[in-house]
Amino acid sequence: MSAPPAYAGPALIAFFVVAQALRDVYLAHVFRSVDVFATIFVAFTLMTIAFGALALWRDREGLRRLPAQWRCVIGMNVTTAAAWTSYFHGLKAIQPSLVNAIHSGMGPLTVVALSLMGASLAGGGRRGRLENALYVGLALSIGVLWWVVLDGLSGRADFSYADALRGLFLLTVSGVCITLSHLLAKRLNDRGLGANSVTSVRYVLIALMAGSVLAFGDRPTGLAGAGDWIMLGLVVAPLIALPLYALQVGISLTPALTAQVLRALGPVIVFAFELVDPLISWSNPALAALILYSFFALASGLAHGAGGAKK
Repeated sequence: MSAPPAYAGPALIAFFVVAQALRDVYLAHVFRSVDVFATIFVAFTLMTIAFGALALWRDREGLRRLPAQWRCVIGMNVTTAAAWTSYFHGLKAIQPSLVNAIHSGMGPLTVVALSLMGASLAGGGRRGRLENALYVGLALSIGVLWWVVLDGLSGRADFSYADALRGLFLLTVSGVCITLSHLLAKRLNDRGLGANSVTSVRYVLIALMAGSVLAFGDRPTGLAGAGDWIMLGLVVAPLIALPLYALQVGISLTPALTAQVLRALGPVIVFAFELVDPLISWSNPALAALILYSFFALASGLAHGAGGAKK
C-alpha cells in the first residue's frame, strides 16, 4: 500500500479548520431558532450509531475490552457531555470566532494546571522558562478576549452583558472538559483500544442526556416535523464528525510545525466567515485579540514541541 502524498496531512488539517469554521457559524445561526438539546440529540445519536457500526465491523475485540475500562469510559462520557453542551450554549451568546479561541485556548492551560497539581493524566515532562512564559502570554490573551466580549467590543449587535458573562463561563467549562475528555480517550488508546471502539461509546451519555431533556423538559424544539429533524441530522452530524476525523488523521500525517500554524489560524478564519451573519459586524478589537491569541497559541505549541524533541 503506497504512502499518502505529502500534501494529504496539511490538506486534512486545512479542511478541519475551514469545516470547523463553517460548523460554528452555521450552528450559531441555527441556535437562534432550534433548541440546543434537539441539535445535540440528533447529531450525537447519529454519531453513536455510525461509530458503533464501524466498531462492530472493524474493532470487535476493542468493544469486548471496553467494559474492563469502565471508569475511563464513564469519565470520558461525563466530560464529553459537559464540554459539547457548554460549547453549544456558549455559541448562543458569543460569536463563533471568540468561542473557538477561548475554548481551544483552555486546552493547553488545563494540561499545565493538571501538571502543576501532579495529575498523572497530564503526562510527564518538564517545561522550560520560555514555554512557561508563553503559556502566561496565552492566558493573558484569553483575558483580552474576555475583555473584548464583556466590554461590548466584539461586534455582536445583540450584545447582553449577562449572556456574555454566562457564555464565557460555559466556554471555560467546555475547554477544560474537552481537554479532560481527550486525555481520557488517549489513556484508553494507550491501553490498546482503537479509535473506533473508543469513539463508539464516547457520545452515549450526551445523547441520552439530550433525549431526556427533550422527553421530560416540555420545551419547544423549533423543529416542525420529521423532515426538519432529518435535515438537521443530515447537516449537523457530518459538520461535527468530519472535522474531528480529518484532524485526527491529518495530525498523524503532518509535520508538527505545519499542524500548529494551521490550527492556530483557526479563530481568524472563523472571524472572516462569521461576517456573513447580519448580527456580527467587523470589530478591530476582536480581530486584534484573535491575532494576539493565535500568536501565543502557535508559539507555546511550538515551544512545547521543541521541548519534547530535545528529550
